Amino acid sequence: MPLFYYFMKENMDKLTPKSIQESLKSKNLKVTPQRLAILTEIAKAGHISVDDIYQKIKNVFPSISLATVYKNINSMKDVDILYEIHTQDSKPKYEIRKQSHAHFICQICNFVEDIDINKEDFKNYGNFNQVDLYLYGICDKCKNK
Repeated sequence: MPLFYYFMKENMDKLTPKSIQESLKSKNLKVTPQRLAILTEIAKAGHISVDDIYQKIKNVFPSISLATVYKNINSMKDVDILYEIHTQDSKPKYEIRKQSHAHFICQICNFVEDIDINKEDFKNYGNFNQVDLYLYGICDKCKNK
């Protein structure tokens, strides 16, 4: 079963190290402790930058380099395990590929939140296989400061 299936809200409790391993294998990627750690951090955060991933896993893997994290992220992005989210003023963030959804991005703190969408709402525009919809604004936390 594809990894994104496990990241749908109703299936979060089914995410296991084994399901992550199976997803990597299904995409012909070697299962390494570093890739498992990267995917685990992304799963915990929801949306996270490479620098933040590196900061979180370098204590577990002291010899890992930032370049290695980038290389693994790009490998997993190339086979559609990961999806890159473009923010206005910061480095891209990454999430595990899920069903089509939009992103709300705060223009002050770069907080990213998923917004469910119905692909049927777009059926009049033709067939498509990917939705890249970004909504920019100010999150409640920044608005209330």
